[in-house]
Amino acid sequence: MEIVTIFLIALSLAMDAFAVSISNGVSVRGFGKKEAAKQGLYFGGFQFLMPLIGWFLGISVKSYIESVDHWIAFALLAVIGGNMIRESLRGEEEEGKSSLTAKVLLLQAVATSIDALAVGISFAILDVKIFQAGIIIGVVSFVLSYIGGMLGRQLGNFLQAKVAIAGGIVLILIGCKILLEHTILA
Repeated sequence: MEIVTIFLIALSLAMDAFAVSISNGVSVRGFGKKEAAKQGLYFGGFQFLMPLIGWFLGISVKSYIESVDHWIAFALLAVIGGNMIRESLRGEEEEGKSSLTAKVLLLQAVATSIDALAVGISFAILDVKIFQAGIIIGVVSFVLSYIGGMLGRQLGNFLQAKVAIAGGIVLILIGCKILLEHTILA
């Protein structure tokens, strides 16, 4: 898989964390660079770990599903992207908290990185270099979480749904690209 594709996936996966970071920046009293870096480390760390966990799970079943792997990758990415869009349209994003305790950040980080686990399974099917992909995903998530938190007070909550919808659309398009590469363009 190309670096550009992995980077686009990283951007898509980081959109939930970005939206939550904006919400945190808006709602946490005294939010500043320290809080932005702290949430960035949580979100980036989990976005790095979850694809690795998914990859190891995917490798264990790869030999059984190689003939339909492109369909599975497409389905996983389409479902993840569709869920991101559906949740955004229904307003189901993670609400901002009044304080950024370790427990709050842990829950937010896990909630915003579950989709990265499924992407990791797709990566195993597609023979992606997982550590390289994990690092890209983690760094992109850290940077966007930091920026999102710092921009939170200026941008406000209206941006959350739009960002998650864009991320969902990108994931679906990447799933379509994978499917086309393995069927029509093969």
